[in-house]
Amino acid sequence: MNKELDKKLFDRFSFFKPKKSLMESLMGFGFECDDGWFDIIYSLCEEVEKLIKDIKDFEVIQVKEKFGGLRFYTNFSNEEISKLIMEAMKKSQVTCEICGKKGTLCDKGSWVKTLCEEHMKEFKYELTRD
Repeated sequence: MNKELDKKLFDRFSFFKPKKSLMESLMGFGFECDDGWFDIIYSLCEEVEKLIKDIKDFEVIQVKEKFGGLRFYTNFSNEEISKLIMEAMKKSQVTCEICGKKGTLCDKGSWVKTLCEEHMKEFKYELTRD
């Protein structure tokens, strides 16, 4: 994700701690996905924030793309938080990671991404076949 969007998330949500050592949190790497998922991540964070008011040490440990979908790892979870994370992951699997338009799971060799038709062609990906 670009540094401007990284900063918006780090500044807005206190549970991102990018200054911690990489042994404690991987957020020092920033958000390891492209800009198209910013809105999904921001909305997820707003919802999580409502649920953690009484959880003093709640942290997000890592946010990244893996196998074409969003991964959002925390140091604490419960059923409600897990449900929100799963919903965000499902949204990411139909949202272009580059631009945020409707996307489809695509691959290029062993690399997998969720991309819109335009970015699939631009980056020479093909539709993933089961």
